[in-house]
Amino acid sequence: MRQFYETYKGNEFASPLVTQMSWTNHLLILSGTKTIEEKEIYIALSVKEKYSKRELERQINSAYFQRYMLSSENLEPAEILRNENARFLDNYVLEFLHLPKKYSESDLKRAIIQNLKNFILEIGRDFSFVGEEYRV
Repeated sequence: MRQFYETYKGNEFASPLVTQMSWTNHLLILSGTKTIEEKEIYIALSVKEKYSKRELERQINSAYFQRYMLSSENLEPAEILRNENARFLDNYVLEFLHLPKKYSESDLKRAIIQNLKNFILEIGRDFSFVGEEYRV
């Protein structure tokens, strides 16, 4: 509790948001991040995407913040909350597909379909699966 107070006291961005997410998520962010900028990004994402403990833990473990900082569209944490269609990564971590070093496009497609829930969580919560090959 003391670390929580000392980390966020006087932080105009984080203070109003700390009550909008679970204590477990706060503990994950406090223990899994180093800088206040990293904490603010994860808080903004947790509030906006309503991350569960497991989803937030996956994002922290897959270095979401570092990938976010390398992406072309770096938004401030407050802008993340305001931006309705924000999905700003240029690359994604697809380690859950367990593909060999050399694979074909059809192998990738098959692996994504078999692991569709994890894939949709990686690209964002605003997606749904309509069909394997759906004519538009």
